[in-house]
Amino acid sequence: MKFSQLHPWPNTTAEARKIQEELRSQVITEDQLNQIKYVAGIDVGYDTKNNITKAAVAVLNFPELQKQEHAIAQIETTFPYIPGYLSFREIPAILEALEKLNILPDLLLCDGQGIAHPRRFGLACHIGVLTNIPAIGVAKTRFIGEHEPLSEPRGSWQPLHHQSEIIGAVLRTRTATNPLYISTGHKISLTTAIEYVLNCTPKYRLPETTRWADHLAST
Repeated sequence: MKFSQLHPWPNTTAEARKIQEELRSQVITEDQLNQIKYVAGIDVGYDTKNNITKAAVAVLNFPELQKQEHAIAQIETTFPYIPGYLSFREIPAILEALEKLNILPDLLLCDGQGIAHPRRFGLACHIGVLTNIPAIGVAKTRFIGEHEPLSEPRGSWQPLHHQSEIIGAVLRTRTATNPLYISTGHKISLTTAIEYVLNCTPKYRLPETTRWADHLAST
């Protein structure tokens, strides 16, 4: 599969910020899902000198969560590590990996933020808009926002607020473990995103999609 390029690739944070501000209006925060047969996890790693970006995509069937296919892409790192602009560092390799797939995923679970981002355009939004595939931000740590205390049982969640807006959810995917930070990426509502993340975490804190992608990206 081949994805069209919606914007030139930036060289500076000013250029990157302009792209985020222009494209965030294209993010859809309501459910526009077809039948979900395949879910994919996306993760990115780097070599020891951060000169090479390695993106891994793992495609699992749903709801069985058995790996069906994976793809890996390694390219030269061209954008610096700057919080809030990580998608510009990671997406070139991610797109190359996605283009190698034979199975088109129906839903992407990204190791990063969606609209839980200062400009409401994190990695999951960016990759969702570029590919037009529904996407969820599934982050291990909080980037921005505040929330009320979270109960211990699996499935407990609290809204994540920023500037009087709900930008995501703090979700307990396993009892008495650290929560995940879930946010809409593209073409999915927050409540539906929470449902799919819980369906993809039958045993562990992280979704099976993320576990597979992380393993592939780090080996």
